Amino acid sequence: MSPEKENRQILSATVPLSVAGRRLDQALAALFPAYSRSRLQQWIKAGRVTVNGRVLRGRARLSGGERVVVEVVAEQAVSWQAQSLPLAVVYEDDSLLVINKPPGVVVHPAAGNWDGTLVNALLHHAPELERLPRAGVVHRLDKDTSGLLVVARTLAAQKSLVAQLQARTVSREYAAVVVGALVAGGTVDAPIGRHPVDRKRMAVVPRGKPAISHYRVQGRFRAHTHIAVRLETGRTHQIRVHLAHIRHPLVGDATYGGRARLPSGAGDALIQALRGFPRQALHARRLALRHPRRGEPVSWEAPLPDDICQLLAALKADTDAQA
Repeated sequence: MSPEKENRQILSATVPLSVAGRRLDQALAALFPAYSRSRLQQWIKAGRVTVNGRVLRGRARLSGGERVVVEVVAEQAVSWQAQSLPLAVVYEDDSLLVINKPPGVVVHPAAGNWDGTLVNALLHHAPELERLPRAGVVHRLDKDTSGLLVVARTLAAQKSLVAQLQARTVSREYAAVVVGALVAGGTVDAPIGRHPVDRKRMAVVPRGKPAISHYRVQGRFRAHTHIAVRLETGRTHQIRVHLAHIRHPLVGDATYGGRARLPSGAGDALIQALRGFPRQALHARRLALRHPRRGEPVSWEAPLPDDICQLLAALKADTDAQA
């Protein structure tokens, strides 16, 4: 196995008064949100962080006004190889890429999916991404969720996008088809954390992280509803967990929704459409943010994929037939 590649960059910042009194590791997490606190702590221990030219411990308190310099070491795992794979690029410039991810594609290489991922395709399309944490990906979509995903092409762009996500100024809207007839839109404000028993799943739990989802009705059928969901936060599986929590799980979500639920008197076409739907009916349809370099608002939309369009058509035909 070949050694890992190292790419070194220098970051610097003046500690603002807003983080005065914090520990060095906490201040760095606020100043450089593109990097995890554990990675920053590793660099502190390795002497790669200086404060006014001095190496300090992570627990050292800052007063504000100090000059912090960080020697960034971005390690690219050898498994993350560039691969010539289909990549639906919606928009690109020197700062970012916007991708329309198809269902069934994993975002990052991991155990069981070391190749054929979105990152493998991104590294082939834009080789400079190997110098960035997580190949520039600042938010993710589940394997079986389709739609828009933004990728930073520079460290400055990544820092800006992460900061916008943390400030909740990035607008992400999803199209979803859920079980049950929703009468009106609403908001789910329920904390999400690891399931207390099944650690591979997420759940609404009292000590979870704050999670807020807003939804509105787009179309009603006999026993299902087409909705738009806007995320205010971005927790793992948030939409899937929240909709299951209010007893309107996504069509096709075997993890949180169980078996397909058929309305009484459903015809063969609808039965086939519901039982045969291969994934959760969730699509990231709209993305809006401020351009990391120009500062102007930008937005993109991705049309519904064919499988969700066909599902909606089957539900409408069933509803019309029963009218």
